[in-house]
Amino acid sequence: MSSTMTLTGRLTAVPEIRFSAQGVAVASFTIVTSRRVKDPATNEWSDADTTYWDCKAFKQLAENIGESLDRGMEVVAVGRAVQESWEDKQSGGKRSKIAVRIDAIGPSLRTATARVTKSGSGGGRQAYQEARKASSREGLEDPWASSGAAAQAGQSGGSGWGGDEPPF
Repeated sequence: MSSTMTLTGRLTAVPEIRFSAQGVAVASFTIVTSRRVKDPATNEWSDADTTYWDCKAFKQLAENIGESLDRGMEVVAVGRAVQESWEDKQSGGKRSKIAVRIDAIGPSLRTATARVTKSGSGGGRQAYQEARKASSREGLEDPWASSGAAAQAGQSGGSGWGGDEPPF
C-alpha cells in the first residue's frame, strides 16, 4: 500500500490525453517541483531539489485535466506513488520507474485565479464519437473538419464546449 502524496509544482507541457481501446481516458503529464533558496554570499535566489514527476490520471479526471490545465500552470496534485514496469523494445531488458497516480488536481491559487464549472461525465469521448458518426454521414474523414458536426456533438455530449476544436 502506498501513501498519499501532495505535489505543488508546474506542468512541464500540455497534458497528453489518449483513450484506451475500451474508451477510458488517460492523461499523462509531468509536474516539476523545486524549492527556492537564497545564497547568503551572493544574495541571489536559485532552485534546489528539482524533481520531475511523471503523472497519470484516468477517466473523467483525465478529461477534466485536458480541458482545464496547460503548460506552465502551477498545480496542486494529490496522488500515490506506483511502480511501472515494462520490457525495453530495443534491448529486451526489464525497466521500471516510479510514477504518480493522480487522484485529484487543480490550479494553485497562490499566483492565479480560477473559475470552476461542473463538467458532464464522459463528455469528451462521447462528443468525439458523435462527431465521428456525423462526419462519416457527411463523407468526411476528419471528425472535426465540419464545425457544424463538432458543435452539434459538443452540445449533445453535454460537455459545454461548442466550437470546431476537440474538448481537450
